[in-house]
Amino acid sequence: MDDLEKGILIMFDESGAIDDELKNQAKTYCTDVKQKPSVCRLCIQKLCSSNLVQVQFWCLQTLHELIQTRYSAIPPEEKHAIRTTVFSIACLVVVEDNNNNTPIRVLEAAPAFIKNKLAQVLIALIYYEYPLICSSFFLDFLPHLRKGNVVIDMFCRVLNALDDELISMDYPRTPEEVTVANRVKDAMREQCVSQIVRAWYDILSMYRNSDQHLCITVLDSIRRFISWIDIAFIFNDTFLPFLFDFILVTTTSDHLRAAAVRCLLAIVSKRMESQSKLSLLQTLQITRVFRLLTDDANADLVPDIAALLSGYATEALDCFKRITSEDAKGISMELLNEVLPSVFYAMKNFELDTTTLNIVQFLSGYASTLKTLAPLSEKHILHVGQILEVILVLIRYDPVYRTNLDVMDKIGKEEEDRMTEFRKDLFVLLRTVGRVAPDVTQLFIRNSLASAISRSSDSNVEEVEGALSLLYALGESLSEEAVRNGNGLLSELLFMLLSTKFPCHSNRLVALVYLETVTRYVKLIQDNAQCIPIVLAPFLDERGIHHPNISVSRRASYLFMRVVKLLKVKLVPFIAVILQSLPDTVARFTATNYTTEELSGSEDGSHIFEAIGLLIGMEDVPPEKQSDYLSSLLSPLCQQVEALLRNAKLLSYEETNARIAVIQQIIMAINSLSKGFSERLVTASRPAIGNMFKQTLDVLLQVLVIFPRIEPLQSKVTSFIHRMVDTLGASVLPYLPKAIEQLLAETEPKQMSGFLLLLNQLICKFNILVRDILEEIFPSVADRIFSIIPREGLPSGLDAATEEIRELQELQRTLYTFLHVIATHDLSTVFISPKCKAYLDPVMQLLFYSSCNHKDILLRKTCVQIFIRLIKDWCAQPYGEKVPGFRSFVIETFATNCCLYSVLDRSFDFRDANTLVLFGEIVVAQKVMYDKFGDDFLVHFISKGFSVAHCPPEMAEQYRQKLQGSDIKALKSFYQSLIENLRLQQNGSLVFR
Repeated sequence: MDDLEKGILIMFDESGAIDDELKNQAKTYCTDVKQKPSVCRLCIQKLCSSNLVQVQFWCLQTLHELIQTRYSAIPPEEKHAIRTTVFSIACLVVVEDNNNNTPIRVLEAAPAFIKNKLAQVLIALIYYEYPLICSSFFLDFLPHLRKGNVVIDMFCRVLNALDDELISMDYPRTPEEVTVANRVKDAMREQCVSQIVRAWYDILSMYRNSDQHLCITVLDSIRRFISWIDIAFIFNDTFLPFLFDFILVTTTSDHLRAAAVRCLLAIVSKRMESQSKLSLLQTLQITRVFRLLTDDANADLVPDIAALLSGYATEALDCFKRITSEDAKGISMELLNEVLPSVFYAMKNFELDTTTLNIVQFLSGYASTLKTLAPLSEKHILHVGQILEVILVLIRYDPVYRTNLDVMDKIGKEEEDRMTEFRKDLFVLLRTVGRVAPDVTQLFIRNSLASAISRSSDSNVEEVEGALSLLYALGESLSEEAVRNGNGLLSELLFMLLSTKFPCHSNRLVALVYLETVTRYVKLIQDNAQCIPIVLAPFLDERGIHHPNISVSRRASYLFMRVVKLLKVKLVPFIAVILQSLPDTVARFTATNYTTEELSGSEDGSHIFEAIGLLIGMEDVPPEKQSDYLSSLLSPLCQQVEALLRNAKLLSYEETNARIAVIQQIIMAINSLSKGFSERLVTASRPAIGNMFKQTLDVLLQVLVIFPRIEPLQSKVTSFIHRMVDTLGASVLPYLPKAIEQLLAETEPKQMSGFLLLLNQLICKFNILVRDILEEIFPSVADRIFSIIPREGLPSGLDAATEEIRELQELQRTLYTFLHVIATHDLSTVFISPKCKAYLDPVMQLLFYSSCNHKDILLRKTCVQIFIRLIKDWCAQPYGEKVPGFRSFVIETFATNCCLYSVLDRSFDFRDANTLVLFGEIVVAQKVMYDKFGDDFLVHFISKGFSVAHCPPEMAEQYRQKLQGSDIKALKSFYQSLIENLRLQQNGSLVFR
């Protein structure tokens, strides 16, 4: 071996015996060889002489790359040598310069990857040379097929590679590739397609009994070519019976029969004019393959047969839609009626994998077509029933996964996710059918449910779950009015559901879909007071909240909360009964062993407290009972918190964590409970209720004292304060200083976002009533934030792709919102109060820098809006100002830098919608500055700003006129035009429009 062969062997070595450094050296060496001018000749020589498949592959791969990337640079004599050599290898042709004067035997012992790479090289040559240079490539190849299966196999590989690499539109193609593909196809149609088809027929005839694998390869080539050659070459009295003979003769292997079936599918699917397609479908006599579905010996063939039948049905349906002739429509429908029973049979009795989706899509199209045929014929109603049976069969889980799905282990989770995705198209089909034939659909679901109910054992878990899922999904095809008004059959279905306890109700999937279905249809009986106890029962007994599976119990709590929201006042007479059934559930939620790991996700179990709050928080509940109900819930919870806080500092680490987990649960429970109480009720009509929540707030604030700097606890307490602001209104104000003081004391700088959100809520809710609180805490807030956020901004791009930077970006966004809320709620005096004025300059510098330079356009807009409000608040007409120096800062610094220079920068993109919004605020700022400062602003802006930007005097004068006018839209339009022209001037191409 020479160095190149050694390098190739080392580079491709997969034994693990060669270290990476040596492999990299070999790779570098081989790459360097590729760059040499003599690489073509070298590859040709190695192909003719080397028996090492690694070397052969490297040479073919190198030639392929050279042709694809440097074809025009290859000398003509080397192109001829490549063409001659690879063609000779493919056809076992004698090469003139071969010393032994014998064919190059690369192919005879070559593995498939060598043959495939050789085919790719030939196609790369065809891309550039056929038919202009190498005009007879395919005709030259055909005579060599008599050499036997090696050359025939290679010929088929070339044809298949031609499809893969160039012709097939299953892959993305560039316009150039499409043009080349059309050139190649046109030349082949004119020159050699008929000869190739004849060769296919001869090969199939010769090898059908001796080499079925070769026949499969040939049929695969035929399938690919059918889409673009003249269909008459295949769809004729010679070739078509030949294909059916392959399919129907039982002695043929299933793989060969399947390949022939795929050819038939290609014939059926070929694009053509609708009337011609209809004639083709009639002539095909597809009924000949129906029996293959019912023959047990053909199980492996069924997926391809099903694909053929569904493709046939799809084309027949397409003909029905496109053809206007009533006679032709009748023929199309007859063909459909003929093939549909076999399609339904295949769907119900076999696993069809990828074919299933295509059939479901066809059935959706068929069902949609039935909408235009009302009233439906008896045959069509029968088909609707068959479609529903197919849906029911396909949506059922495999019993083999029953245990996995019930305990929801990894396998169960994967299977549920897979089925959820798989069911989407089936439920779309169900909704379509439900709209086409609502009575038939509802009756089918009723019978399916009745059949599932009639079984006494729990062995029909999948059947029950499937029937319930159908009933649930049906609801999406019904309008709100239809569900609300209901009909006899729907009402019957719901009562059947409510009155049934399935033997398999302990199964997680059955329990969940049962509760979901009841919730969806509860509107049907919301006005029937006698039915309410029946509706409540499944939520409150072992089918729901008391279900042994915790995920079912938690979901039941959430769904029960939704039912309470819907029924509301109708549940008042049942409150006592409901509460009597829930003490164990309430106690379990705040139990020591009810850990947060069990409660991960949005359904954390707290919804039962929200449901209780909604029930007892209604004004229809008598005041005394309401107080008793709330006290019976809040008092034990508060006492539990107080007990958990006692001696907390003496606990071990594990005991502390356990107590913290329970306190978190209690705070979540109280928070959820409070959602049912309105501000008007707790402050105006029933202040005693408000006092209970105030006392609760007092207790929960102690949590921050006993367990400082525990972020999850702090977050829960903050959330409760948010809740109390909405619930107690202004009556919460006396509690806020203490609450805010404790929260601020325990908040780390990077955790300030949540604290600022609370302040924003308080400002928006109470406006100037919180001025004193803000003046007290603003210095501490500013200190902490400015200690971690640089005034010149945060990193962007790749440097910002860290969790720490993302947290700081979130804090920065919240800070700007906080400053904006202060400025726009009559609280700008906070910035200049004695306690806060030391931070005025840092705040102004931050706002100024961000208004000009921040990457986030919306944050820049926020900063400009803050300046607009401060100018209005602090700068009275004509020359008064509350803040010394602010007026000159605005005129001399903010105006020119933010309103002119930052806009002139080409990063300011007028094509961006958010940027245009920012630009509008900048124009408003100029108008406000002119209104407040008059000519002082205008003179400085024009003489300093415009002069630096080299704005022509006439344009500056037009700007003055627009600014002095009252049309803000005209000012904005002119100013944008002015900026764009100044940008052009900066490029030396001054053009004013």
